[in-house]
Parts: sequence; C-alpha cells; structure tokens
Amino acid sequence: LHGKELSYNNINDTNGALDLLREFDQPTVVAVKHANPCGVATGTSILEAYQKAYEADPVSIFGGIVVANRQIDAKTAQEINKIFIEIVAAPDYTDEALEVLKKKKNIRILELKDIDAAVPAGTWDMKKVLGGLLVQEMNTKLFKEDEPWQLVTDRKPSEKELEDLKFAWKIVKHTKSNGIAIAKDNQSLGIGPGQVNRIWAVEHAIQRSGDKVKGAVLASDAFFPFDDCVEAAAKAGITAIIQPGGSIKDQQSIDACNRHGIAMIFTGMRHFKH
Repeated sequence: LHGKELSYNNINDTNGALDLLREFDQPTVVAVKHANPCGVATGTSILEAYQKAYEADPVSIFGGIVVANRQIDAKTAQEINKIFIEIVAAPDYTDEALEVLKKKKNIRILELKDIDAAVPAGTWDMKKVLGGLLVQEMNTKLFKEDEPWQLVTDRKPSEKELEDLKFAWKIVKHTKSNGIAIAKDNQSLGIGPGQVNRIWAVEHAIQRSGDKVKGAVLASDAFFPFDDCVEAAAKAGITAIIQPGGSIKDQQSIDACNRHGIAMIFTGMRHFKH
C-alpha cells in the first residue's frame, strides 16, 4: 500500500514473522528483527497487543518488522509511528491509520487479507545450499497430536502457568536454535535466539527479561543437555518450564526442578529451527 520496494531480507524476515503470527487466534502482534522474534504479545485489542509487544523489547524493535492479525486503527498507528519501523503488515487498516502511517515516507505498509490463514497441507520447506536444495515438510504442528505433553515433576503447573507455557512454546518454535523464550501474562519478556549452546540462550533470555522474570515461565526448543539451565532458571525466579525432553541426562534436570519447586512438562517434540 505504501513505501519502498521490499528487499530480500525484508521478505524473509516478514515471512518468519507471519509464521509465528499464525499460531495465535486472539489479537496478537509479533515484532521481528533479523528473522527472530523480539517482542510478542496478545491483548484484548490490537492496540494493547502492540503496546505489550513494544514493551517486551523497546530496543530491538527499532528498525524491525511488525505484523498484526487484526485491523490497525489510528491509535495503534500513532504508537507504531513513534519509532522507526521497516514494515507493518496487517489484514486491514482504517483510513485514519493509513493517513498516520503514510506520514513516514519509507515505511512499507502491507495489507494481507489472509494473514492468519493456515499453511496448506503438503507445503514444503526449502533451503538453498551450494549445488542444490534441502527439502522437508513444513513444521505446522505445535504439539504431538496423541499426547501434547507429559508432566515430569512433582509439582503441576497452575492453569495460569500452563497458559503462559503454551504461549512461550509458540514463540520458541519460531526462534532460531538454540532458542529460549521467557513469557508471562501473554507477553514475551526475554528471547534468547541462535546461541551456540543452550545455557547462553537461557542466560540471554533471563537478562532481557529484567525484574519481570520472577514468576515467569521458560520454553526451550530442544532438550537441556545438563541441569545448568534449570539452575539458572531457578535462580532467576522461573516457576515453570516446557521443553521436549530426550536427553540422556533428563533426570538431572527433573531432579533440579523438584529441588526448586519448578513445574516442568515434556512435549516429546523438538522444533529446533535452523
């Protein structure tokens, strides 16, 4: 609808943002920078969702991409225009919102009517390598259909924690591995993407979460190879964890959770985005 031509990276990053946005039914905003989510939030309105996504990481969202699954209104557009955003994508815009957003010459405004449409069955995920293509089925599932998760600790997650665990699991599915997502109240707090070991991803996510980390939950896209991730989470005040399980040292992490009163569930499904 407006703005400069989309670059290769713009299209790639927007595609990643849309993949994550499709996981949500409620009003949700996803902010992405360099193909990784930096702020994700659900709210009672798209304005609240944007404000929460911005507050999740007001530094990284600058120069990023914002996608929403509801119409953008004038108030939301005004909030977006307070900082530099490369791209805004939504299913619709009010006339007043477009008038506000178009005041910025270079912002790309995309209208995607089917922004939350499911990926068609049989879609392939392809990646170019020297001399060919890697091809595999698109990762369209969030949990295993037969058994979504298994409680492995003495303490069960509360209903509130379970809601936050599902929210964080959606985020970490679309975060480059080694990926960690910390969330609370339908808002990402800290995301640790693309680290070369899991404890660094945990430490990064905890650091980004700040004081809000206490009482939050943590999602890991793959298993914990050691119990150091649980120990770091406990020290920070994390109360519940969701991860695939599958390490030969799973019991060490389970024991650590039990020592600290942390609830942990295994999904038996590794997302492991690369």
